[in-house]
Parts: sequence; C-alpha cells; structure tokens
Amino acid sequence: MDKTLEIEGTTFSDTRGKIKFFNTFDMSQIVRFYEISPDNTSIIRGWQGHHNEKKWFYCHSGSFVINTVNIMPKETTPNNRIPQRFVLNENSPVILEVPEGSATAFKSLEDGSKLMVFSDFTLDESMKDDIRFPLETWNAQW
Repeated sequence: MDKTLEIEGTTFSDTRGKIKFFNTFDMSQIVRFYEISPDNTSIIRGWQGHHNEKKWFYCHSGSFVINTVNIMPKETTPNNRIPQRFVLNENSPVILEVPEGSATAFKSLEDGSKLMVFSDFTLDESMKDDIRFPLETWNAQW
C-alpha cells in the first residue's frame, strides 16, 4: 500500500476574483464523485475502508479533519495501527489522496462545510469492497 498523499494546488487572484487549480492532479482514474455536507460538527463519519478502492478528498467549503489508517494486509487485525490526521480547509487548495487498503473517518470543523470525494470505483464495485469498523477501533484525534 502506498501512503496517503497531499496534492497541493495553487490559488490565483486578480480583479476578477480567485481561481483554485490543481494542474498536477491526474483525474484519469476517477469514475465518479460525490459531495458530503454534514448536518453539524459533532458527527463523525467512519470508519469506512476499502481493500482495492482509491479515493481523493477535497474540501471546497469550511474545513474537515480526516483520519486515515492502513488496513492491509487483510489477514491481520489492524487495531494496533495509528491513524494519520489531516486537516483540509477551503482556504488551502489541497487534495488528499487515500490509497487502496485504507480506512477513513472524518468530521467537519465548521457548520456548512462541504467535502468532495472522488473514487476510482463505480458505486457497485465500491459496495462490494466496503469494510466498516466501529468508531472506537482506532484512537483518532478530532
């Protein structure tokens, strides 16, 4: 399994407004995307993992804490693993690439936050690869 990777974007501003762009982000693997808008900042979504699916996360409104953890190899119990913590926010153009063999959990830090999630699997493929863990499986920092 590869490591979780932060893909940095760039912001350009002039009298017409601001543009955020990710010219180094290769989207050729992406087959679908969706947006998550939590109802409040106390909700933690996770842990959800995939052995084969890769995902990318982009915060376009507000901010989020995202924790990732390696769940490979499948045959071993991953309970003793330590999650990696990332903070994404609308003012810093960053895409978080989470490799296959990972589980994620996240929560918004501000009301009205919105998270875009990109996937290299169709919904049917993703559902067959879906693994859920109780929230208390790993001690993540929120």
